[in-house]
Amino acid sequence: MKDTTTRPIKRTQKDYNMAFKLAVVSRVEQGEMTYKQAQTVYGIQGRSTVLVWLRKYG
Repeated sequence: MKDTTTRPIKRTQKDYNMAFKLAVVSRVEQGEMTYKQAQTVYGIQGRSTVLVWLRKYG
């Protein structure tokens, strides 16, 4: 029997390429979403990951 429940995609650090990071940072900086919304929408697990990207690339 197959498990039919949907689970969020678990990502690893390797899944976040530079283009992905810059796209997330851009959307947050433009005010399209908060960093917490970005974490949910893009399936980013770390609580401070987007904040670190904003400091580094923003």
